[in-house]
Amino acid sequence: MKILALADLIVGAEMLEAGLATMPELTADLTIREWRHDSVEHMQAENLLVEQHGPQAIGVPEGIYDDLADYDVLITGFCPVPASVVAQGVKLRAIGVLRAGVENVDVAAAEARGIPVVNAPGRNANAVAEFSLGMILAETRDIARSHEQVRGGVWRPGFPNTDAIRELSGRSVGIVGLGQIGQIVARLLTAFGAKVCYFDPLVDSAPYPRVEDIVELAKQVDILTIHSRMTEATKRIVSAEVIAALRPHAVLVNTARSGLVDEPALIEALREHRIMGAAIDTFDTEPLPPDSPFLTLDNVTITSHLAGTTLDSFARTPVILAERLMDTLRGS
Repeated sequence: MKILALADLIVGAEMLEAGLATMPELTADLTIREWRHDSVEHMQAENLLVEQHGPQAIGVPEGIYDDLADYDVLITGFCPVPASVVAQGVKLRAIGVLRAGVENVDVAAAEARGIPVVNAPGRNANAVAEFSLGMILAETRDIARSHEQVRGGVWRPGFPNTDAIRELSGRSVGIVGLGQIGQIVARLLTAFGAKVCYFDPLVDSAPYPRVEDIVELAKQVDILTIHSRMTEATKRIVSAEVIAALRPHAVLVNTARSGLVDEPALIEALREHRIMGAAIDTFDTEPLPPDSPFLTLDNVTITSHLAGTTLDSFARTPVILAERLMDTLRGS
């Protein structure tokens, strides 16, 4: 079984081979090529285009797929696999994706040719959940703002939300999307004594109250944290209406996809102080341009798309994929 695997700056060749080696069948005839970039920032910028517009949004790396017709399995991380590439894989039995989603693969084209697309769900669930909790604390307790001020030589005892700072214990937190990440976030918040409720049409049963309408959820909570998968159905699910429904002391947290949130509506709400604050790790344009309104706001914590970035999550990814891929291949 000939396998072509594409490494990148996130999951490098050595890490990729070590993870796939947990299933020896995957490394018996393995070719690893690298999707090269000058920097992680450059790769992330291209990845954002793919996430927003599909695998055809950027050009296919020259030469990387030239002999795809010889391979039985294709494994990719962030490198796009548009329909034109799928058509070249005349022997492909499966396409593996080293990520929780499959945004960089034309799944419809693969399915039309009977090629299953296998991903690595939960690969960075712990990383994103822990980061989300950190973002909640950073924004509600002014950790990042105070750090910035002290480093600038200013010992500032108060910020715009000083008179409204509360502890997590007893606060109501709404989770949008109770998948693997959302469930871990819920457990962490519960350990802090927070009261968790959720909106997720795909999850009928959970040990937390389910709210059937996302606008109603927004009306009830002190913190709204977003963990849905990005699909056509969830695009801008946190709409202007949802943001308007948040209470004046509420905080919105997004460590998922920027496309889940109506970014202009959020900026307007923050600028007009109609909500207390926000903590955002993903943006419609990355890196943030120098004239981004986010850079002018005094009630937001912003980070550079870091939520899933841990060595543990990177190393775990090919291991998860290897097992799922072999299950698929053995069943085919």
